[in-house]
Amino acid sequence: MPDRAERSVREIYDGAGFGATLGWGSTPALLVVDLTRGFTDPAFATGADLTEVVGHTAELVDLAHDGGIPVVYTILEFSRAEAGSLAWLRKAPGLASLERGSAAVELDPRLPRADSDLVVSKVAASAFHGTHVAAALTALGVDTLIVCGATTSGCVRASVVDAIQCGFLPVVPRECVGDRAQGPHDAALFDLQEKYADVVDVDAVCTYLADNLARPRVG
Repeated sequence: MPDRAERSVREIYDGAGFGATLGWGSTPALLVVDLTRGFTDPAFATGADLTEVVGHTAELVDLAHDGGIPVVYTILEFSRAEAGSLAWLRKAPGLASLERGSAAVELDPRLPRADSDLVVSKVAASAFHGTHVAAALTALGVDTLIVCGATTSGCVRASVVDAIQCGFLPVVPRECVGDRAQGPHDAALFDLQEKYADVVDVDAVCTYLADNLARPRVG
């Protein structure tokens, strides 16, 4: 048997039993993680050009609005007191520039937003940590969570890990997530697909949403 150094990554992960398919549930919601100007606009030190990510995500938001599917936006933002007391910002001090009330924490204006959308402020990487997102989704009977946003290796990954641990079926449309650099983005997508989510093309999500909306609902 070849040693680990001689085996391909695919062989290693298949041999360990990773990469199974979760599949789709019947009641989806859309989670848009931190697509604020501080992440989507390269004019900000914390940002990158996520034009394509925002465009594809906006397409899914429009579909969700048309079908009455819940949409949750999260915003990573800090008060000055929080920025001075969080251990995370000792490791990533650049994020302290995401000051509550500043232009950096405005939702990207290219994203459609409806009055029915839930907008949640957070001070941790995960959309679930210290927020009521899990309770809100559970109350709505959601079983499938379509996760978009930034960054793939940071807040998106943390949110997906927590989503599956809360019992939701996470789906990540690869065109709807982005990062500051390609390497961390690719590594995070690989890890998510192998352990925590179904990583799919955005077209597959559009088809699922269309099929879901066409399906008669009971009750």
